[in-house]
Amino acid sequence: MSSPLEQYLAELRDLSKPMAISKLANLSDLLAEEADIFRREWPNIDVTRRKQIVGQLAELAEDNLELDFDEVFRSCLTDADGEVRVKAIEGLWGCEERSLIDPLIRLLLEDVEHSVRAAAADGLGRFTMLAELGRLPESDAHRVEEALLTAFNKGNEQLNVRLRVLEAISPLTKPQVEEMIRQAYRSDSLEFQVSAVYAMGRNCNPGWLPVLLKELRSPDPQLRFEAVRACAELEAEEAVPHLIELTCDSDAEVQISAIEALGRIGGGEAREGLQRCLDSSEEVVRQASQEALEEIGFWEDPSSLS
Repeated sequence: MSSPLEQYLAELRDLSKPMAISKLANLSDLLAEEADIFRREWPNIDVTRRKQIVGQLAELAEDNLELDFDEVFRSCLTDADGEVRVKAIEGLWGCEERSLIDPLIRLLLEDVEHSVRAAAADGLGRFTMLAELGRLPESDAHRVEEALLTAFNKGNEQLNVRLRVLEAISPLTKPQVEEMIRQAYRSDSLEFQVSAVYAMGRNCNPGWLPVLLKELRSPDPQLRFEAVRACAELEAEEAVPHLIELTCDSDAEVQISAIEALGRIGGGEAREGLQRCLDSSEEVVRQASQEALEEIGFWEDPSSLS
């Protein structure tokens, strides 16, 4: 007699039946024997439905932290379809288990799909952050760093992969990493420049601040946007006057990002700038400003949070 999980997988395999989102919770918290059943039966499901399932699971896991589809996502890292592999990597966004490092390195260095390699680089960025915080064994940290450097230095690697690698390795406060960011910023590629400015924020080195203050005035909205976010990461009080100006930026994303950055950096000048934004004719600006002011209020007095 088949198990409940086998019956459910058979139901998913039947394309004549619509997929009920509510039933996908059946794939949460799989036991070891259930994971074996899943890996055996999963390839028999049509690829279009496999994409649909993994995409929905990723959304469900993000919306409801009580659901745990990590066993499913891990199994899907070896799926025959590249889009499924990408969605599986993205679904594991909150997983910090060391056992995930080797599969991600393999996907980064060996997968045939550049979208998968880029997603794997992004996934490894979680572990470089752990390494920088001293929460990863040195041997693991070294393997992650070496894999990212190998991928970045591949002569024929796709641009989108190299960008994600640069961003992933950027939390490491090492001269080699800082030089990678510097060279990317100096390149003729706007994509590399944008990625480098984002990496400066993740690198958390105050030495990048002069560059970031300059890019807050860039004619390109992508560079302004990433410079705003990087200043927020650095909690750079020097950026506050510039950020206040950007709350009136012609680009809506830059405008909202500047408001959020002021909320994160805080201080009297930031508060005054945000209070002026409450008079905006745009509801989205007023809403973002109110939330940013509440964030400042919370950090000044955590007991104010009801």
